[in-house]
Amino acid sequence: MTSPLERLEHLRAQSRLGGGTERIERQHAQGKRTARERLEYLLDPGTFCELDEFVTHRATEFGLDNQRVPGDGVVTGWGEIEGRLVYVFAQDFTVLGGSVGEAHGRKICKLLDLALENGAPVICLNDSGGARIQEGVDALAAYGEIFYRNVLASGVVPQISVIMGPCAGGAVYSPALTDFIFMVENTSYMFITGPDVIRAVTHEEVTHEELGGPAVHSQRSGVAHFVGPDEESTLELVRQLLSYLPSNNAEDPPYVSTPDPPDRMEEALDKLVPEDPALGYDMHEVIRYIVDEETFLEVQPGFAQNLIVGFARMGGHVVGIVAQQPQVLAGVLDIDASDKGARFIRFCDCFNIPLLTLADTPGFLPGVAQEHGGIIRHGAKMIYAYAEASVPKVSVITRKAYGGAYIVMSSKHLHGDICLAWPTAEIAVMGPEGAVNVIFRKELQAAQDEEALRRELVLDYREKFAHPYVAAARGYLDGVIAPRETRPRVIQALEMLRNKRVQRPPRKHGNIPL
Repeated sequence: MTSPLERLEHLRAQSRLGGGTERIERQHAQGKRTARERLEYLLDPGTFCELDEFVTHRATEFGLDNQRVPGDGVVTGWGEIEGRLVYVFAQDFTVLGGSVGEAHGRKICKLLDLALENGAPVICLNDSGGARIQEGVDALAAYGEIFYRNVLASGVVPQISVIMGPCAGGAVYSPALTDFIFMVENTSYMFITGPDVIRAVTHEEVTHEELGGPAVHSQRSGVAHFVGPDEESTLELVRQLLSYLPSNNAEDPPYVSTPDPPDRMEEALDKLVPEDPALGYDMHEVIRYIVDEETFLEVQPGFAQNLIVGFARMGGHVVGIVAQQPQVLAGVLDIDASDKGARFIRFCDCFNIPLLTLADTPGFLPGVAQEHGGIIRHGAKMIYAYAEASVPKVSVITRKAYGGAYIVMSSKHLHGDICLAWPTAEIAVMGPEGAVNVIFRKELQAAQDEEALRRELVLDYREKFAHPYVAAARGYLDGVIAPRETRPRVIQALEMLRNKRVQRPPRKHGNIPL
């Protein structure tokens, strides 16, 4: 007869083995760590405390009477990352394919409740075959309870999902409700219906990778925010992202002292924008010059590349950056860029992260596909997000800011706090060429040399209107600055706004144009 202590050690050993040695070896052969190995790599050494280690599914579940394993296919608990509390769960694919049943879901819900009550981030390591078919509606109920808690925690604590294997069917919606999704090359995928179902219904031939792999979701669908080449680098990215985020919505983001002087000038910025307005330049260079050295973490770098979003530090304080990329589609705002920008702006506003906007856009992308795809509805999301945001908002117009896109990009009219411009800024309803064609249409049609007159009128329009001083004269800009002054001026503005408080009319919530 075993003693109570021996029984404890036996059950612990069972739990740590998960689905057994053979399945663990199969996991390793696929280039995947086990659930416990992933948590060990992610968290500070020796900080993991496990919850519900001995939970199992009910003995009466159909076909599972002899397959009860302590933990029920998910490891839950808490630990630390860089000394800060985080809650974590890791699904164990070696146990019933990591499938979600009633007990499995209950463990995750308990963890989410603790995170919400104690104000700490949640990191979800997903590796699951989906709902446990043998448990029927109880498995679906488990997912519903998880979704409900994802929604309750939204905007209260950061939620991060890491897809480290399959994620299919209803299982995709919990990650979709979280703030950031990470994927791993070659081993992770996400889709609602798999290749077999698609083949049967639509007769389309597609692989798992082509349908829902990391490349698809990081470049085309915009579902994934970060992709790592392997599990180790992906988990390192998670730790890096957390270094920019507060633990909850009542805290400020973590400050990190920097040797980079806040008053540093960058002469190279004075020559970065080409004299020819038709030529592009790399906005990443502007960002690199003005933020604290080596601190920019870009979010969704492969999706909607005409808009750059990401986290950085300026003077040691975290800032969220939204910037056009003139090298891609001339920096226009389109459907995907609007969605990308609005989502990022709202996250920053949730978690007290000031916003720096770098604007260089000729407007919204014209075209039948954009109009039929709902560019009006999608573009309105950016307007709503900026207008609703109550965090400090500083903007710098580096060159073009035309039409509705000028208003959208954190302008004074959407209550941007400090709006600056470089001398190269062009602020108008439309570009000089388009404006001349509209204003002087009759004169151009009657001219003997239409092109010569057009060139003359464009030059005159550019001289009178395509500069920042009309807007500055109206008070729509708070200053026109030399490009080299950008870093110190932005840091000064953010410091001045550090204690900003905004009172809004009482309401349940607004109705963003989704």
